[in-house]
Amino acid sequence: MVSVFGPLAGSPARPASSIDEVPALFRSAIDQLREASPRADAVVEEVPAPVKLAPYSVALGAEIADHPATGRFILLHDPAGQQSWGGTFRVVIYIRAELEPEMGNDPLLASVAWTWLSDSLAQHGVNHSHAGGTATRILSESFGALGRREATNDVELRASWTPEDAHFGPHLEAWADMVCSFAGLPPLPDGVVALPHIRRG
Repeated sequence: MVSVFGPLAGSPARPASSIDEVPALFRSAIDQLREASPRADAVVEEVPAPVKLAPYSVALGAEIADHPATGRFILLHDPAGQQSWGGTFRVVIYIRAELEPEMGNDPLLASVAWTWLSDSLAQHGVNHSHAGGTATRILSESFGALGRREATNDVELRASWTPEDAHFGPHLEAWADMVCSFAGLPPLPDGVVALPHIRRG
């Protein structure tokens, strides 16, 4: 039920001899992520962060007990900024959830997933720019020695955006809400569109 991530040390791509060598802005961002209040259904904990996307990064994973949905939240920081970001911070998220088999060909599924992302960010008051991403429907079929496995249908959302202010907690909270909703957990906040026919375990 509870969010369990701890000190959130961050992952500088180059070795740092002390926490004092981590930029103050990034340390402040980590503090805000630690103090955020993601939805209790999502068990959130720190996971290994990528080290090649930016000089500094921190990553969190989310699991929903007894529900086929997982997510990852990554905060990147480059003090020099990156042109494609339009800023010095970038949020990158990933969510995947299993669907009922007959829903794999639903033509609206991917677009609903992207709309839900936009609505969730707005619901949490997230100020952002340069948003982009992909929503994908995945059909997996097994053959040969694995032929007895049932086909599975998943929806996968990969997205990123640039924070426009120094309030990072709402970004994490919006992502955690998305993971819960992809798992089909009610209730949803007002104004949020539910993904159709998400398997509930």
